[in-house]
Amino acid sequence: METLKKQISIIGLGPMGIKIAQLYQQQGFKVTVFNRTASKADVLIRDGASYAATIEEAIASSPVSIVIVHDYAISSTLFSTIKNESVLSGRTILQLTTGTSQEARDSEDWFNRRHAAYIDGAIQVAPEQMAQPDTTILLAGSKATYAKIEETLKVLGGNLKYLGENIGAAAALDTATLSYIYGAAMGFFHGAVIAEAENFNVADYGNIIAEIAPGMGEFLKHEGKVISNNDFKISQSPLAISVGATKRILDTARESGINSEFPEFAARWLQRAKDAGYEQEEFAAVIKTLRRT
Repeated sequence: METLKKQISIIGLGPMGIKIAQLYQQQGFKVTVFNRTASKADVLIRDGASYAATIEEAIASSPVSIVIVHDYAISSTLFSTIKNESVLSGRTILQLTTGTSQEARDSEDWFNRRHAAYIDGAIQVAPEQMAQPDTTILLAGSKATYAKIEETLKVLGGNLKYLGENIGAAAALDTATLSYIYGAAMGFFHGAVIAEAENFNVADYGNIIAEIAPGMGEFLKHEGKVISNNDFKISQSPLAISVGATKRILDTARESGINSEFPEFAARWLQRAKDAGYEQEEFAAVIKTLRRT
């Protein structure tokens, strides 16, 4: 069993794939790598990795293979080149390629029909943030399969989030977290333009955001519980406050002559919630209007 735990194959050598391979090398694993551009493996080979000439060879070399390529279309193309599909039987495939929940379901079905175990995952950090205690990786699939490879996956980070047997869960939650990240980033960039309009140092503005971010995280955790419990009575922040705040952001943009697309969008969402009668409910009540088609 120990020998099996010390073998792994990495399919795809972009920045994240290379980082993952290096982490396993550092932990004493026998690492086999495959990439369509073979030269990307040079740095890993110098450190002792084995290069597989084909994806078939990579899978045959280890009980567990991690796939980390650009998208599921590329992944499907790679696996379609396998001539002897029996090589997949009894193997475990961890797909860390980003995609949709439906792609995860289709992928699981494809591998299961070839008698391979399958786990779908989504990494929530950049390569340089891997292997930290708070490195978050979302994972979904067979509970038994996950249990078999959990110790192996701990090499990648300390905050593995197993989301259950719904294979589409990791991709769905990845999209959900990206929605938060990009929404917050757009707000940050708009705020930077406000700071510039008042000749305030944007680096200092960034420092302030970093200082208040943990508190905002706690607030959003609370709002998540509000939504989950479907209990929108005011508990921390009335929606009415945010209606006024987003209008103030919009007024500031117009008065300063800067781009107003972001606050127009935010103010429109909050005004719609007010018009629907949710003004005197918790801020999270805005979700009631977003659920409508």
